[in-house]
Amino acid sequence: MTVCGIAGWVDWDRDLRRGGEVVWRMTRTLAPRGPDAQEVWLSPRAALGHSRLAVIDIEGGRQPMVRTHRGGGEVAIVFSGEIYNFRELRAELAGHGWSFTTRSDTEVLLTAYLQWGTELGSRLIGMFAFAIWDYRERRLVLARDRFGIKPLYYARLSEGNGVIFGSEPKTLLAHPGMPAELDAEGLAELMAVPRARTPGHGTFRGMREVRPGCVVVADERGLREAPYWRLEARENVRDFAEGAVHIRGLLDDIVRHEVVADVPVGSLLSGGIDSSAVTALAARELTGDLVAFSVNPPSSGAPGSDAWRPSTDEPFAALVAAELGIKHVTTAVTVDHLVDHRDIGLTARDLPGWGDLDTTMYLLFQSVKDHCTVALSGEAADEMFGGYLWQNDPGYVAHDSFPWMYGRRQPEVLLREDIRRAIEPRRYEADRYHEALGEVPRLLGDSPERRRQREVFHLGVTRWLPGLLDRQDRLSTALGLEVRVPFADHRLAEYLFNVPAALKAHAATPKALLREACTNLLPAEIVNRPKSAYPASRNDHYVDRMRDLVLGLLADTTAPVFELLDRARVQAAVTSDLDALPGPITAVTPAISLSYLLQLNGWLERYRVRVRL
Repeated sequence: MTVCGIAGWVDWDRDLRRGGEVVWRMTRTLAPRGPDAQEVWLSPRAALGHSRLAVIDIEGGRQPMVRTHRGGGEVAIVFSGEIYNFRELRAELAGHGWSFTTRSDTEVLLTAYLQWGTELGSRLIGMFAFAIWDYRERRLVLARDRFGIKPLYYARLSEGNGVIFGSEPKTLLAHPGMPAELDAEGLAELMAVPRARTPGHGTFRGMREVRPGCVVVADERGLREAPYWRLEARENVRDFAEGAVHIRGLLDDIVRHEVVADVPVGSLLSGGIDSSAVTALAARELTGDLVAFSVNPPSSGAPGSDAWRPSTDEPFAALVAAELGIKHVTTAVTVDHLVDHRDIGLTARDLPGWGDLDTTMYLLFQSVKDHCTVALSGEAADEMFGGYLWQNDPGYVAHDSFPWMYGRRQPEVLLREDIRRAIEPRRYEADRYHEALGEVPRLLGDSPERRRQREVFHLGVTRWLPGLLDRQDRLSTALGLEVRVPFADHRLAEYLFNVPAALKAHAATPKALLREACTNLLPAEIVNRPKSAYPASRNDHYVDRMRDLVLGLLADTTAPVFELLDRARVQAAVTSDLDALPGPITAVTPAISLSYLLQLNGWLERYRVRVRL
């Protein structure tokens, strides 16, 4: 097992044995993701690079890895992620006559391709992004896990007959044939739907992401993408007690597989039901070796004064750790930390980020990395079990666009009018929304209410969740840390997609199904604790300092961001009503919106982005 970075270049017309320096340059951009080793494999038509963080079979799991077809012909793989059912697959493949020389899931994955070809995706359980060059078939195969936990970008080069790919945008941008350009559609992604990521969109002109749950095949005939997994609408699950038992059984199995590692394992612990359940299940498997980690950013106001955070995490996280008898480490974050590290999100994401939400997560992961190489997260539980306001409040649910956008302005309101006309942000949002609705599976006989519940769930796991998973991946791998996400398991999603909202919130209790499944795991104070959002700082001193930085940006007559934004509109927003300032996410604080403006300008400067509308 290995969480790493991958890179590569395939060209059907040129000899890439002379392209090694380019692929080395691409691979070196991924050094933070894979600090343990970097290697490049060269062949006449393909060059593959790998930057490795070793987690299991530290000696035997080196990449790029090569095997041969039974009939001859090399097949090479670079892989990032974890195949949690690799032991079961290994046994199945052995039954087909295959032998193995390592304990790694990489070898199992490559052998699975030799046995099943491009159909292998549906057999995999895990988080993964991989690229396979098949010399005999003269094709490149790219694949990504069902929820897009692990990133994978690709692009067809404008000159020649080549395709490049990599784990991050910066990897592709290191190739001389991939300029950092932004077209109208890319700008609309940033400004019109910044919190509703369009699957497959890479923001930069010509750059694509492999869509979650899909395989891309590239050969001399072109590029073809096909899904290997989709949610399916089935008859509703109606029994609450039976559902809770089933959920508990799934979670037991998922966590049992996800704690497997040859390195220390920790858990992210906020004291909410999601992270506490994962921590408790992991502690059972690891028999006291687990360490739990929390973060405490600077706050303002009395506890409970923020509707999004009715209670602070620290007392609840400490209670869970004490009950489980495990070590608990809290990362205290100051205003100076937030200001000094304000560009961490931009550096990790290669795009403007989410301000102090990124910074606090990075600093938390820095503490985790001091103790562990692997950590478990409670991310994705809200999307699965209905923990957000936008999944339950009638106003949000009935909104005629992405429900989390209800009552909120997007950054596009700050655009210059000529830019607005060029990208048509409202039309772009509407098109992306109706495109997303077109993907939702239907069940004959569903009531309009039940149909909308399915839509909201599907929107959540395909448009909302990817942004959270991407943030977590980028900020953790920037430190060489692997974060695993037990709730982002397709078996949970397949079950819960078909559970009515009233059952998930049984007896008007949000996430009642999850709470019931975990009743005997945790203290009642944790099981019954209301949701408290990930901590975003509204500290007055921090907001003032970020505001001063934006005022300095406004005074800079050469700032490239004002080739896109209306300087007067930004000035008015920053000097009049900060709480009304549009930002990239729901429930923004003024500081996050201010940070977005700074990072948008920094992105244009640092990446030398050419805007071509």
